[in-house]
Amino acid sequence: MHALVATVVHHPEDARILHRQIRALLDAGHRVTYMAPFADRGVTPWRELTPVDVPRATGRRRLASLRAARAALAHHAPQADVLLFHDPELLLALPRTRPATVWDVHEDAAAALLTKPWMPRPLRRPLGPVVRGFERRAEQRMHLLLAEEGYRERFALAHPVVPNTTYVPERPERRPGTDRVVYLGHLSAARGAHELIEMGRMLRPHGVRVEIIGAADPGIRPLLREAQREEAVEWYGFVPNDQALRMVSGALAGVCLLQDTPNYRSSLPTKVVEYMAHGLPVVSTPNPAAVSLVTGRPEGECGAVVPYGDPSAAVDAVLALRSDQALRERLAATGHAVARSWFHWPQQAEPFVRQLEEWAGAPPRLPRQARTAPGRADAPEAAPAAPPAPESGPEPEPAEFRPARRMPL
Repeated sequence: MHALVATVVHHPEDARILHRQIRALLDAGHRVTYMAPFADRGVTPWRELTPVDVPRATGRRRLASLRAARAALAHHAPQADVLLFHDPELLLALPRTRPATVWDVHEDAAAALLTKPWMPRPLRRPLGPVVRGFERRAEQRMHLLLAEEGYRERFALAHPVVPNTTYVPERPERRPGTDRVVYLGHLSAARGAHELIEMGRMLRPHGVRVEIIGAADPGIRPLLREAQREEAVEWYGFVPNDQALRMVSGALAGVCLLQDTPNYRSSLPTKVVEYMAHGLPVVSTPNPAAVSLVTGRPEGECGAVVPYGDPSAAVDAVLALRSDQALRERLAATGHAVARSWFHWPQQAEPFVRQLEEWAGAPPRLPRQARTAPGRADAPEAAPAAPPAPESGPEPEPAEFRPARRMPL
């Protein structure tokens, strides 16, 4: 099967797109052409992929990207067996001649508009019904994959769910430590950036540093740089998911301070699962899906839930964990066990690949480790590629930890 995977919004090394879905397709022996903003993000594609570079769609600057995407899709889609795209914007760029087409629905796009800083405030609510209309028409014309069970109610038809899970090692590489807490993921006001920075200022006198791994909205970047100058936080910027997960290992806690917005009420924060997977106690706001994991599992608790918009409560939870080794190790062990049993990506990878094969009408191919790597005659020769994920087993061997570069001030 030849899969064409497309995004103009997401980072080319997005964890769900590249490290889970594309990796699963490659491991199953399929060929992948990947259309993404490689140059704009400074990313070298994996050698096993046929890369197609397009401009990044960001903020209000989207028209040029969509034009380039339309041309690229028109050229490459007829050669593929299945087209898997990840941005609602690409609904406007799909060519007439295309293979079986699949939209991977990552978020509640209408609800997300309410928190997009680049969207003019007067347009946010009126555009919601327009987006809902696009969604209803899309499910009549193509296949949908949903990232959350909670997204089902937005659609009239039944669609398969591919949850945002992660690779969970058999055992955490390190026990939770005492001197740092981590945040992994994109930074925005709605994702608790202001509270996270304030936590850093409050924890610094206690000898606990806040490490932030992820890109940030334009309005948040100056605040992060200022906090970094104050040594209140360490901000590393975007780090590829496999390296970022090695960085979180051994922290005192993983923090998730989402605000109470419609887009997050039905979404499981992947970062919470990633913290659990790598043996970290979790400190989270009461997002319903997070609460069901952190304090609502029959196996026991794996962290603490604190009120929305209350960095002091989050600091108190962190200090309580630091003062009680037995507590943090018990929470970490419970979280890891739950993640390994219920949220290990390989449990989802096989049905994900099988579903695409069914829609494409293509027979499954030999696993990648049983054959030679895909041919790359049409891939650019000039760009050396980032190393692909390991070919044997779902979890890479632990590598020596090397801190990511510090963002320029």
